[in-house]
Amino acid sequence: MTDLTDRQLERYARHVILDEVGEEGQGRLLDAKVLVVGAGGLGAPLLLYLAAAGVGTLGIIDDDTVDLSNLQRQVIHDEASIDRPKVESATARLQALNPDITIEMIAARLTAENADQIVQRFDLVADGSDNFTTRYLLNDVCYRQKKTLVSAALLRFDAQLSTFKPHLGGDHPCYRCLFPEQPPEDLIPRCESAGILGSVAGVMGSLQATEILKEIIGIGDSLSGRLLMYDALGPQFREVKFKRDPQCPTCGRPA
Repeated sequence: MTDLTDRQLERYARHVILDEVGEEGQGRLLDAKVLVVGAGGLGAPLLLYLAAAGVGTLGIIDDDTVDLSNLQRQVIHDEASIDRPKVESATARLQALNPDITIEMIAARLTAENADQIVQRFDLVADGSDNFTTRYLLNDVCYRQKKTLVSAALLRFDAQLSTFKPHLGGDHPCYRCLFPEQPPEDLIPRCESAGILGSVAGVMGSLQATEILKEIIGIGDSLSGRLLMYDALGPQFREVKFKRDPQCPTCGRPA
């Protein structure tokens, strides 16, 4: 485990004084490698908090460029970044925030052809994508690669979050246990057509970062088997429990 320098002890002091974290927990964060899929509405606050917390290596995969319409919620970018690849814009901001950490830029779309090779390099995966094709692909790849997946989604005034680690066996379900079939992309509205209240992305991206930090340090209760839903207009949080599906096409156990 990484030993903290005097400067790191000062930077992460508010973590270190937490009994649940301490120097050992902060060392785990510094040693961790997290892949963040998407540097958009969810990825922006997620990346900022992971970098600030001292997650040692952050991989960022995104094939898009910054657009003016992104800036209402994608707080990691600014007007000077318009037309710049999002991975470059995000990396510049994160390096300014915390030069301690390593950033791996992957200016590409995650596909069935490259996903296994990319995911295997990291300890944990955060899904901040905006389409079901990527979500289902990540679920299947993370199961094959035995990686914990923390996945979030949002639209309009609503958001949801869960953690998936079916590779641990037992009662840990995967994404397909909850949503077995991928819906047609053209039937599901996306932010560009349905809209999103910008701060909802901030709420859920911050919660997603918290769950990732908990998983790395090994503290608190995991969201595995629980779907946390946020209704900003309510405002209210609701939780739905779900179980592993023996017939799941990804993680179903043999009869």
